[in-house]
Amino acid sequence: MKLTVAQAVTRFLAAQHSERDGAERAFFGGVFGIFGHGNVAGLGQALAVHADLPYYLARNEQAMVHTAAAYARASNRLATLACTTSIGPGATNLVTGAAGATINRLPVLLLPGDIFATRAAGPVLQELEDPRSYDVSVNDTLRPVSRYWDRINRPEQLPSALLAAMRVLTDPVETGAVTLALPQDVQAEAFDWTEELFARRVWAVPRPRPEETTLRRAVALLRGSARPLIIAGGGVIYSEATEALAAFAEQYGIPVGETQAGKGSLPYGHPLAAGAVGATGSTAANALARDADLIIGIGTRYSDFTTASRTLFAPGTPFLNLNIAAFDAAKLTGLQLVADARTGLAELHEACSGWSGTTAEYRSRVAELVRRWDDTVEAAYSLGTVTTDSGPFRAELPPLPMQNSPLPQTAVIGAVNAAAGEDGVVVCAAGSMPGDLHKLWRPSGPGCYHVEYGYSCMGYEIAGGLGVKLADPSREVFVLVGDGSYLMMAQELVTAVADGIKIIVVLVDNSGFASIGRLSESVGARRLGTSYGYRGSGAYDGGPLPVDLAANAASLGASVIRAETLEELRKALTAAREATVPTVVYVRTDPSVDSPSSEAWWDVPIAEGSELRAAYDAAKQNQLPAV
Repeated sequence: MKLTVAQAVTRFLAAQHSERDGAERAFFGGVFGIFGHGNVAGLGQALAVHADLPYYLARNEQAMVHTAAAYARASNRLATLACTTSIGPGATNLVTGAAGATINRLPVLLLPGDIFATRAAGPVLQELEDPRSYDVSVNDTLRPVSRYWDRINRPEQLPSALLAAMRVLTDPVETGAVTLALPQDVQAEAFDWTEELFARRVWAVPRPRPEETTLRRAVALLRGSARPLIIAGGGVIYSEATEALAAFAEQYGIPVGETQAGKGSLPYGHPLAAGAVGATGSTAANALARDADLIIGIGTRYSDFTTASRTLFAPGTPFLNLNIAAFDAAKLTGLQLVADARTGLAELHEACSGWSGTTAEYRSRVAELVRRWDDTVEAAYSLGTVTTDSGPFRAELPPLPMQNSPLPQTAVIGAVNAAAGEDGVVVCAAGSMPGDLHKLWRPSGPGCYHVEYGYSCMGYEIAGGLGVKLADPSREVFVLVGDGSYLMMAQELVTAVADGIKIIVVLVDNSGFASIGRLSESVGARRLGTSYGYRGSGAYDGGPLPVDLAANAASLGASVIRAETLEELRKALTAAREATVPTVVYVRTDPSVDSPSSEAWWDVPIAEGSELRAAYDAAKQNQLPAV
């Protein structure tokens, strides 16, 4: 079959499918792209003429990678999007998004244009011209953030590269960003391909079983524990192991704390759901972690936020790590139960048969800790007012005694949580909001909570919301974004408007950076550069800027609703749910009002000689060694 390299790429991608547990689905939901001279005559022509895959026009190259990563996460890594750019700044704009995808172990395919393979026209526009080698281009910046990277200098190289890309993208252990750099002359070159390259291909996503000897050791650890705690990570969600987790926890009375990626592993209201764990966790889960005589990590990579920078656990606490990736299972010198989360939990559950589990006294303590934290959350949501229950999400909340503006951020989260109900998905990424959401959000179940915190990338929010909505159009998507992140990457609102992708963006304006402002103050940096204002006698203390973010959102084509009081916010969220177009709800918040404390620590070094250093040194004494 005679096709150009670019046409062969799109034809191949359209024929790829994933399969797990007998269910098959198309692996690529489409291609996001911005065209320039490096890809317009190749992939641009292929997508226009052959239309093998849906094409979406993005407004920023970094943003479209965020969209693809969010799509992959919302699809439990069984599907993704491809992204194409020209050579030059379009290609280097991919780096941040690629890093986020790889850090979060999410499959995305990057197809940047590249310089001429023949070098006939060199140096071409935007060529790096590295004096060490003519084979280096700006696309080489994508090597360290890609799980697989290749440059296709000849058509004959394409089949093996495409197959290698799919091997990595569909491997739950190795997955991340994959880059195939496509020289612009090669993209347009025709070749006679075999029909087999474009045959329908199904990539089976495996569920590895645990090794028998290690499984027996895991059972011995469990049977010997009296105060075990499960830490559920993203692997629980991706492997669709939430039912297996609930069955295991209920049978043996083991409470469950959740990481950012694992939030929603148990729904709010489950008697063993202890809530978020770690530096942004609940006091319930953190108290259980400190007192635990066994930590069972399931599908978690144990980030510093999850472990409170290795200060959350008592010295000598044993770890049982069930993870599909041996790299993560080996952390914290735990027993390495390398397996798929769902398969591993099922076999662990069966192997523990006959064990009575935890005592009634321990389960009562869990319930009491959870109840206290729930009261704390309720107070943060309602500023101490009494609520009227309307199901587990308290969809009908009474007016606040204080109706002035700006509102506390915690009250905004409570209102959005109520509006989201059981079918809503909250999307967020960086700043103070992810920490507050991790502590306070009451999840309805898996898939309702989508916070990018592996890379904590400002600007992910709106682009990520697009990916979540494209992956499951039936769910309402609530994007919570602060003014700092909004100003970094708001332009994908235009993409939402152009493609009729209905998302609800809650734009929270606190005139600066709330979390970094607090952190800055706590480390002696005096909130330098953390608030928006005119430059005055000091650093930007000359009064507020006349920036109207709501007007900006309206200028990008979104429907905008302004809310000042909590009652107005609730009405605005109701109207946004009823809308059929992308809607922005603008609300101002008070950055001086913090969320409830997690009673956990996070390691951010403080300058030696500072009066604040003593407290930091004292906290470091509780930090477990790295080995």
